[in-house]
Amino acid sequence: MEKCVYFNDSFFSSGRTEIYNASQEKLGELDLKSAFSSSVNVENEKGEIVVEGGFPFFSSRWIITQADGTELGEVKSSFAFFSKRFRYSTNDHTYEIESPAFSKEYTILDDNKAEVATFRKINGFFQSAAFELTNHSDVLRTEELIAVVMGVNAIEKRNQSSAGGVNGGA
Repeated sequence: MEKCVYFNDSFFSSGRTEIYNASQEKLGELDLKSAFSSSVNVENEKGEIVVEGGFPFFSSRWIITQADGTELGEVKSSFAFFSKRFRYSTNDHTYEIESPAFSKEYTILDDNKAEVATFRKINGFFQSAAFELTNHSDVLRTEELIAVVMGVNAIEKRNQSSAGGVNGGA
């Protein structure tokens, strides 16, 4: 069952933002915990935490957990020439996340190179990042994929700040 959702980071990466569908019905919220950390909670329409994501202390890995603390997987950057690549590893699967070098569109592929989801940044130059996520998967929940997207975004922001913001990333 395909599901398309929209959500965004906030300008200072803190506060709460809504998750909604194409009909602009609210499905939940993102709680961007602090401007000083990149951690995020993905909440359902009742305000209950479904999944959490964040960097462990002094780590470049973005860890995604369930509300009870059970680890679902981790997002890491992968080395690539002329493209952006990430890997989301769970206990059962490894998903490749790829995008052409200057593109704002990303594809998430499973172990068999089948497309399980796509997401794209849909913001202007001076706005905070907004995303459109389309989930084609029966295995990955949309809330988990939202945390994956926020992890990719956080890793890219870290890479840009450590490179002085001159690497031309999206």
